[in-house]
Amino acid sequence: MNILLANLTKMVGDSGGMAKVTCAFAHEMKVRGHRVSLVYSDVQTGDFYCPLDKDIPAYDIRHYKGKSISYPWYLKVKREFYRTFDKQKARTVNDEFAASFLLDHLKDVLQTVQPDVIVSFQPAASKMLLCDLQTKIPVITMSHGDPEDYFHTYPKEEIPALEKSAVCQVLLPSFEKHLKDHLPNVKTVVIGNAIPQYDAQADLSAQKDTYKILFVGRLSKNHKRPHLLIEAFAGLADEFPNWNVELWGAEDGKAYYKELQLLIKKHHLENRVFLKGPTNDVPSVLQQGDIFAFPSAYEGFGLALGEAMSMGLPAVGYKSCSAVNELIKDGENGYLCDDGVEPLRISMKRLMSNLSIRVSLGERARADMKQYSSEVIWDTWEILISQL
Repeated sequence: MNILLANLTKMVGDSGGMAKVTCAFAHEMKVRGHRVSLVYSDVQTGDFYCPLDKDIPAYDIRHYKGKSISYPWYLKVKREFYRTFDKQKARTVNDEFAASFLLDHLKDVLQTVQPDVIVSFQPAASKMLLCDLQTKIPVITMSHGDPEDYFHTYPKEEIPALEKSAVCQVLLPSFEKHLKDHLPNVKTVVIGNAIPQYDAQADLSAQKDTYKILFVGRLSKNHKRPHLLIEAFAGLADEFPNWNVELWGAEDGKAYYKELQLLIKKHHLENRVFLKGPTNDVPSVLQQGDIFAFPSAYEGFGLALGEAMSMGLPAVGYKSCSAVNELIKDGENGYLCDDGVEPLRISMKRLMSNLSIRVSLGERARADMKQYSSEVIWDTWEILISQL
């Protein structure tokens, strides 16, 4: 089949989960014999962080056929004005920009590619395709988080695109319920993200001079919240002198990165807690770990968590965090705890103080992630696409 992936957001230099999924999806469908093209919308020009096969055409509708489109100053002012009191309304300005300045480019891409099916990566893209352009090509609208957000933070004008979609994909069973609670007649399918299945495995049973608690993710204050991990470990460092913490991930603002450095210094943990920066070799990092700590406030799926569990690491996360509370099964493949530093500290201590529990939970975590193997996930996607 001729498949067009429509991820109308940034791709250049982006190491985030959506960019990874986009490139992996494109590669896998091409390997399986399908024609694949990508359309995206990026302020920047340049190379993708996640490599895209050179035989897969990629069209940037912000920089299209020699014409670059800038976001008009008056729309920026309008968006920032709305953002001070209504983020949902602020997002409508982005849709206004897309409809006014990018729609013709997207229409030209459709005429050029002439796809049999379109996989849309966000409701805003589906709105442009199904409501603005009124395409008759089947559109699958993907979800990268809890679709409950659609009805509180996304523009109301995007909601009809969900109902017009051939099917809406969600990542987890609970997300399907959330969507159908609002739109009972929408067609849905549950397909998780593909999680690597590693030949190697973290050796949790080995006696080591130093044990590691790992965090992998963007160093963001309100989302990933690595400061909570540092605070929790600060109360355990003296009791467990042969344990260290490594935080792997890119900065999400210099001010917060400085806060983390000062927090480490405040607790005199300069030789125990390390800000390692981003890595292109996540498996090697995970293989050297003993516990994976993931103190996120919310997650769309938690790909980094899934990768750690696939490596056989027992994980700790918050029971209030969407997606995390479905990947981690409390007491079976990791621990879920109440919000806050102290509950996180208690759960970490349970794992740090008991090697046999770490081993048993880690083995179960590895087994539980097999349901998200690439073969299972991409087979499911291919069957869905072929049925449209």
